[in-house]
Order: sequence, then structure tokens, then C-alpha cells
Amino acid sequence: MLKCIGMAGNRSGKSSNAKGLWRFALIIATVGISCFSVTCAAEQNRVGIAVCSTTQVADFVRQVVGDRWEVQSVLTPGSDPHTYQITPADVQLVKNATLCFENGLHLEGADWMKNLAADAGKKLVTCTDRIQPIMIEEEGQAVPVRDPHAWFDPANARIYVLNILDAVVAADPDHEREYKARTELYLGQLRNLNAWIIKQVNALPRERRVLVTSHDAFNYFCKAYGFESAAPEGWSTGAEVGAGVTPASRAKAIESIRKFGVKSIFVETSVNPEVIKQMASEAGVQVGGSLYSDSMGPPGSAGETYLGMMRENVLTIIQALE
Repeated sequence: MLKCIGMAGNRSGKSSNAKGLWRFALIIATVGISCFSVTCAAEQNRVGIAVCSTTQVADFVRQVVGDRWEVQSVLTPGSDPHTYQITPADVQLVKNATLCFENGLHLEGADWMKNLAADAGKKLVTCTDRIQPIMIEEEGQAVPVRDPHAWFDPANARIYVLNILDAVVAADPDHEREYKARTELYLGQLRNLNAWIIKQVNALPRERRVLVTSHDAFNYFCKAYGFESAAPEGWSTGAEVGAGVTPASRAKAIESIRKFGVKSIFVETSVNPEVIKQMASEAGVQVGGSLYSDSMGPPGSAGETYLGMMRENVLTIIQALE
């Protein structure tokens, strides 16, 4: 009897376990189907593909279009737009685009995004249209050139976003109200970012507001927030960073570092750090950290969005210079 009861108990236990496993499998399957359905619905509601040259431009586009568009960036986090070489995959990516977006002002070296879009017969939106550029002098240039790093002033970021909005609404007028609502929300976040930066910078004594970086990328930031920029003239990027710097311009930068009593100078996440480290050693100052410049950070990092990138840069700068 006991044996029979034991056997019956085992069968009951197995049956109960089997039912539990079946229910669990059913729940997982249901959740999977639901997620698949949501994903499919989102994809079906998409009206186009936006292909962007840089990570910053791609982030601005995402803020405007949300899930309505698939947004792709040619450059990955950490890439340098000045020296980037296009690939066959980039050609195919642009061929599939509904709209293409670039920074402009020749940030994309040799205008590679313009060339990709033109070859594919795609409309190209230049996000820096209507921005008043800062003019900078470069070694070997007879006349000043336009500084392309305009996004470092949130007031200019606003213009990027409005240019994107105009292009997206023209391409998809049926969702104009949605795009405008998203844009207004993001413009509010840009205003909050600007107010926060001003508050942080005001806590730093004016005589310490001197910024020396791997290349001359922070002029708009410096102008907006009262910093002196002391990056060497002729600074280039990529594997040959510093190759365009003459001994005279390098000496001038080091002289500025000493003149202003700079505590720290900065490398950039998308630029080779070796020359700036050598200059720090020569000038007797420390490297204050890495700044996001021509590229945002990878997913999960503090700099994965424009807002996050700007906040992280400001915190790094203030901490190193205070």
C-alpha cells in the first residue's frame, strides 16, 4: 500500500511539474509573440529610413522622429568624421535611405556624405544650414575656414533640430503634429541643458576657464560659456593627430598653457591621445580626462546621447579645472 501510494505520489508530482513547465512555456511563448507583434507593428508604422553621417546628427534625428523612422548612422561611436573612409556597406546603406542627413561645414572630410547621397540620388539635409559659423585660421590656408563643430553650443543644436523637423515634415506631412510635439519637448530639454551648463560654469573662477583639447573642436562651447580656447593651430585628427602642428604653433600652445596657469588639458574620445599627453608632460600639467567631441559614446555610456555627452564633458572639465 505504501509502495502504491509512493508511486501514485510520484506520478502526481511529475504531472504537477509537467503542468507547471507547460504553463511557464506558454507564458514565455505568449510574451514572445506579444513582443514580436509590437515590434512588427512598430516596423509597419515606420514611414522611412533616415541615414545620418555622425552619431550626433543621428541622435537629433531620433529625437524628432521617434519610432516613425528607422535611423541609421554611418559613423559608429568613437569614429572620426574628418578622416573617415567610406565602405561598400555605406554605399548600400545610403541607397536604402529615404532621407540623408549630414552635419555640413565640411565636418565630413572631403564631403564624403554629400558624395554618398549624390551618387545614390538621395535628398541630403545639411543640419548646419542657418547657423552662423565661427571662422578659424588653419596652417596652409590663405583665408579662414568655417569651424564645423557647431553642435557644442546648445543654441546651435536647436537649429540642427529645427532643420531636421522641416525636412521630416516635408517628407511625411501626415505625422506633422507628432514630429512638432516631440521637437518642442526636446527643445525644452536643450534649454534646460543650457541653464545647467551656465550654473556649472559660473562656479568655476573666470581665470580657470581655459580649455586645451586634442584638436580645435570646442570653439563654439568656449564662445557660449566664456572659456578661452588654447588648442594649437593646425591641429589635425586621426592616426596622424598633431601632424599639422608646426613647432611654432605647438610652442605657442604650451606658452598659453603656462601663461593662463592651466591645471589640466584634455584628450578626446575620437582622437589619438598621444600628442596631447606629450604636450601635458612638456608643459608640466596633467591630462584632465577624455571629452566627447566628434563622436558620442557607445550605448550604455554617459555619452550615448547628445544631452549626456554635453553633461559628461562639462562635469569632466569643471572637475579638472576647479
